[in-house]
Amino acid sequence: MKENPQSTLVYFNSKPPLSVSINSIHRNLQASNSTPLSKPDISTMKDQSIILKEDVSVDDYSDLLTVAPFCWWRSAAKFEEYLKWKEEEAKSPSLNPFKLDPELTFMREMERLALLSPEGLDELRQKLYAYRAGDFWVPAGGVKREDMDIPPVNTILLVGFHNSGKSSLVNLMYSVLGRTGVIPFAQTLSGNGSRQMAPTLEEHNVLRSMRSGFCVYDSAGFDYDEVNEFTGEMWDWMIDGVYHREPLKKLEDESHNRHHPWKKMESDFNISLTSSTPKFAKRRVTFVMVVANLFEINKAIKSGDRQPLEAVRQIFCSPAIRKCNENPLLILTHGDEVGCEDRINARLKICDYLEISEATGVYDIVCLTEYGFLPDESDLITAYSVTEAIYRSLMVADRGHLPKRKIKDKMILVLAWFMGLLGAFFGLLARSFSALSSRY
Repeated sequence: MKENPQSTLVYFNSKPPLSVSINSIHRNLQASNSTPLSKPDISTMKDQSIILKEDVSVDDYSDLLTVAPFCWWRSAAKFEEYLKWKEEEAKSPSLNPFKLDPELTFMREMERLALLSPEGLDELRQKLYAYRAGDFWVPAGGVKREDMDIPPVNTILLVGFHNSGKSSLVNLMYSVLGRTGVIPFAQTLSGNGSRQMAPTLEEHNVLRSMRSGFCVYDSAGFDYDEVNEFTGEMWDWMIDGVYHREPLKKLEDESHNRHHPWKKMESDFNISLTSSTPKFAKRRVTFVMVVANLFEINKAIKSGDRQPLEAVRQIFCSPAIRKCNENPLLILTHGDEVGCEDRINARLKICDYLEISEATGVYDIVCLTEYGFLPDESDLITAYSVTEAIYRSLMVADRGHLPKRKIKDKMILVLAWFMGLLGAFFGLLARSFSALSSRY
């Protein structure tokens, strides 16, 4: 289907006109090879299957032009079918949206992000700036807020394999929330694709504020054939907590370090990556985001290799993560490196393999542009997606806090441990005497 830059589905709510920069509109129009329009022709747009209200303002149309160049899914073959479904939904509001096939459900979710991004981005930003840990807690079970075990800072942990885009995602968070432009706070891949990642956990205050109620941890990536080691590290992170510059546990195994490139890094820079730094505060992980490289997974699926997909499934469904939150968020990166149809199909296959919804809890985020820079704020959909992902994470984290353990609970726990050790001791004695009696 030939792409038509004006064939766009839009729903305009009753809202005050937005102040959109004319220069940004012209810049986006040039990026989408469109001809700048001084005023939209409503009758022409209706003839092209676009659902609009009668009171569409020029400022609202400018808002549309700002996000239109970044709506890559609108060039898909089934988008015209989605337009027809939206027309039917407008005529019959009782139409059941759950009967949509996965691809149309995906397009419905992306259209939601495109609709909310112009105004919703600043609204979510302000909520995150004012956020404090526990703000989204909901009273339940008759427990008061002061009796809840709410940490001073909620911790979002990013996990994923090598080249999944975790560090690039952190830089995008800084760019969108910290207003840092293209300053790289987290180390990413170099221009020649070599690894420049430290084998430690890195804490990032993406709001760049001392009063921030949350932080983001960037973890070191593993290879796809190191799932067991990765799972072991995650168990330690979930049970013991994390702290800034915490080294990986496997670095303590010298036999492993001899074959690992991080050992060479220690000798080259004369540093010790395994030395602990107890001065940094230990954080309790309250939410986990699983970051996956859509480009690599799609390439592997086409070649018949399901190892990357299976590795992501084992991490996503790991009991270690479920100890923190029932369903982590899935962040798909590097999707802009594949075509539109492959990008959609890869996302649907990944969601189907993980047995999760195609829309809820999944975000397709462009972390780096083709020139190696972070996307600026003109890409409102990407900026809104990463902001909403953080906002959703904090909501789930605050609603998952448990009541504080009282002295009585601690005494019962200690007694249970003591009884367990006592039982193991008598079991060992019984086995020893049984071996002695069989010998004599």
